[in-house]
Amino acid sequence: MQRKAYVPGVAACLAVVLAGCTGGSGDGATSDDSNPGRPGVTTEAAEPGRYRTLPEPCGAVGDKTLDSLLPGIEEIPDEAQRDKAYKGEPTLAYDTDRKVGCRWKVESAQATNHLFVDFERVVSYDNSVSDDSQAEQLFAKQVEAADLPEPVVSESASSPSSSSSSSPGPGSPSGASSSGSPSATPSGSAPSGDASSSPSGSATPTDLQPRLLDDLGDEGYVDDELSDSGSTAKQRTVTVAFRTSNVMVTIEYAEQSATLGVVPDSEEMQDMARKLASQLADSLGG
Repeated sequence: MQRKAYVPGVAACLAVVLAGCTGGSGDGATSDDSNPGRPGVTTEAAEPGRYRTLPEPCGAVGDKTLDSLLPGIEEIPDEAQRDKAYKGEPTLAYDTDRKVGCRWKVESAQATNHLFVDFERVVSYDNSVSDDSQAEQLFAKQVEAADLPEPVVSESASSPSSSSSSSPGPGSPSGASSSGSPSATPSGSAPSGDASSSPSGSATPTDLQPRLLDDLGDEGYVDDELSDSGSTAKQRTVTVAFRTSNVMVTIEYAEQSATLGVVPDSEEMQDMARKLASQLADSLGG
């Protein structure tokens, strides 16, 4: 009788174990980690992000890179001041495992240059959301806040035959070019307040407009703003930001010319900021 009573009990327990039971009492109680795959009981934690720490921000940019980005830093006469300029100034951080940054500023006879580098490691506190997914959501909000313009497609490129028209289209100003396309204006003649203008004239406005970047980290973008400061010298600020796994990096590179009427070169500044961003992405392994 005992054997007959015991065997069904074992079978019942085995059946419950196969269904996700922990071998406990029959009241349905389960252990938190005994059956992570059982729906409705426990949920397997999402994958953690690749990065657990952040680099030392003021040491992340090499001296040679600072020489290029901050003209005049090598010529600072006082050695102590020059060393201080190279070291940069770390931003206030309460948790250096989560967010760190560094600033540099150098004044020269030609211009004043600022550089800011920020690293943020994203950690999700929701077991159902991975660190990477949380970082992706936060970066999407950052892109949205940047308010990047829609990509510009040249009408002349899409409609070559339009350039042969001798009369402006309906609604076109009488002074419009025969192509009917604003892109026909050379980049060198763009207004100085246009963030896409380039004194070198070697890049088109479309090439220099704020845009998403598909060759930097998991995702990235570049923004370019020219301040409207009236009679004073204008300041251009180029922002390059990217995400690789659960780390977001933001670079702000600004230049204000010391000479009125001289507009900082958009193409040159974007090129240098993007090179720095690529270096930082490589150092992160992204």
